Amino acid sequence: MGFFKFKSSLKPIGLDIGTNTIRAVQLSGSQEAPILSNYGTIEIPRGAVSDGEIIEPEVVGNSLIELWKKMKISEKQVVTGVMNQKVVVRLVELPFMQKDELQGALKFQAQEFIPIPIDEAIMDFEVVGDYVNENEDHLVEVLLVAAQKDMIGNNLKALEIARLKPVAIDVSSFAIVRALSFSSSPDLMAEDKNDNVVAFIHVGAGITNISIVDGRVIRFNRVGVIAGNNFTQSIVDASGVSFDEAEELKINVGLAPQKGKKLAGIPKKYQEKAVDVQEILEGEATKFVSEVRRSFDYYLSQAPGKDIKKIIFTGSGAMLKNFDLFMSKNLNADVSLGHSLEKIKIAPGLPEKEIQKDELSMAICLGLALREFVK
Repeated sequence: MGFFKFKSSLKPIGLDIGTNTIRAVQLSGSQEAPILSNYGTIEIPRGAVSDGEIIEPEVVGNSLIELWKKMKISEKQVVTGVMNQKVVVRLVELPFMQKDELQGALKFQAQEFIPIPIDEAIMDFEVVGDYVNENEDHLVEVLLVAAQKDMIGNNLKALEIARLKPVAIDVSSFAIVRALSFSSSPDLMAEDKNDNVVAFIHVGAGITNISIVDGRVIRFNRVGVIAGNNFTQSIVDASGVSFDEAEELKINVGLAPQKGKKLAGIPKKYQEKAVDVQEILEGEATKFVSEVRRSFDYYLSQAPGKDIKKIIFTGSGAMLKNFDLFMSKNLNADVSLGHSLEKIKIAPGLPEKEIQKDELSMAICLGLALREFVK
């Protein structure tokens, strides 16, 4: 699935345009033995991307030009992702019909399922299954995606400025699930398991994406407003330091450990402010937990008998010290951090340690690259 699809015999760049940072990854090799052959990041001016939406295409386009120079790559074909409040993902049920009939039916019925006016939306869909219910009605399950045209237009403008050619514009949450499913053991989302409901939560700088997968199908997707920058801003608001100073404190102090000394592992330079910072961050983390629970409760109200026992976190915001332990305790679930590089070899000559440190933030761009790479 993708809003734009073009045939390509090449392996395009996976391009993730985030709130603070743009990330690009190039894969080579085969599906059985993929190789990360190039990876690069560049910070973008604050405000150019807001809440997952490109606000200043020219600024983003120029940043892309700089990133391509930095990475020293000539490949211009890209798969990029979108994830914001102007992207809607819905799993809908319709009377069974063939795919060409579905396309026509959805043109007339889509407005029932999406809050975006049809004439302002770009839509795509994928059939994910069909079944016969207790009334012997044959139904088809369709994953429907809609995005606002103007928002997609700004993405295309930025790519055009950088002279990049989109092979596809995908939904970033699909890329996250694709990357982690590829890198994990085969039974992560096995269809024959009763506890196969997995939540994938990507905590970026500007937004958080919550996807719930059951039987290998994304059955719920929501964009949350509490993300990494909110944790930083909470320190700014409480202590009056600059945003950059607050970011430094957040990274070096983190959340208090669930057991042991609160100051364990914190550099002496930050210990004087550490306890106050931990309390501030815990307050924001508690708000975050409440937001996640609301999403879970809504999904579970629509799926009686199901339970979410496994949560996988990715994104720069999930790199916060002791974040996974705090979430595991407060969400009462098996929480882990997503290792999207597990089955991907890093090419010789690349800074392997630096890339491994950024692994949590790479799920989107890796998943986008894998979209055309893995058939």
